Amino acid sequence: MQVIANGINIEAEDHGNPEDPAILLVMGYTAQLIYWPMDFVNGLVKEGFRVVTFDNRDVGLSYKFDGVRPPHPIRQMLTKRFFPNRQMAPYNLSDMARDAVGVLDALKIDRAHIVGASMGGMIGQLIAGDHADRVLSFTPVMSSTNGPGLPGASAEVRKVLMQTARAKARTPDEALELGLAFSSLIASEEGRNRPEERRAMMKLAQERGFYPPGPKRQMAAIIDTGNLRPTANRITAPTMVIHGADDPLIPSVCGQDIAANVKGARFELVEGMGHDLPPSKLPKMVDLIAAHCRAA
Repeated sequence: MQVIANGINIEAEDHGNPEDPAILLVMGYTAQLIYWPMDFVNGLVKEGFRVVTFDNRDVGLSYKFDGVRPPHPIRQMLTKRFFPNRQMAPYNLSDMARDAVGVLDALKIDRAHIVGASMGGMIGQLIAGDHADRVLSFTPVMSSTNGPGLPGASAEVRKVLMQTARAKARTPDEALELGLAFSSLIASEEGRNRPEERRAMMKLAQERGFYPPGPKRQMAAIIDTGNLRPTANRITAPTMVIHGADDPLIPSVCGQDIAANVKGARFELVEGMGHDLPPSKLPKMVDLIAAHCRAA
């Protein structure tokens, strides 16, 4: 369904009993709401929660900022190093956090448990830090504060990421092959051993909304937002950080950094999990998140 959130159209889905406590799932960079596994969503619903998912701006069926060019990422990073407060992107993650809060407004949800994956965990930090009155609890998954000194992706992942960023994928098929090559590097061993499932999901995402310009603006938003440690320091909601032990894109020390910067936060390391949501780990994640939400 389409809702108006923060002044733009956002595609959202609402699962479970509207009378149950709400969990808002915030997806990551370039990923549509369909990337939340239905076993995960349904698992949380069975635990007694109303679960809301949505497409971030510039992906899927949500609003597209057509014609708005982001800065070149290298020039943007160099400029931000010397002028950290200069806004260069069309929007930043704070705007995307306001989108998420707008989804709650549209569905008449006063407060919700926030669960964010990857970039969604960065957006979640801004929801929890800047919109504390709307947050019951917070769970970032495979995310980071992007604070100075934290390690980045592995050398192999960085190499393929740069090759992918420079490639001119003119057709959905070309984009599909680039996406599969990258996802095979960042996934868990379990995920890598399911190539046809990854291909099917990417094809479904393309059929639902193939939009190559969107990721460039989302990346610009991440760079423009920069260090989230001051935001994490402001979070007062009960916080549990979940991270995969085998994440080569955002190493687990980045998740530990979130926990270190949120007062009273706990850290849960999931063995055998990369930068993905492998099926065998979903029951444990449902159990962890449901227990955390109930205790909040």
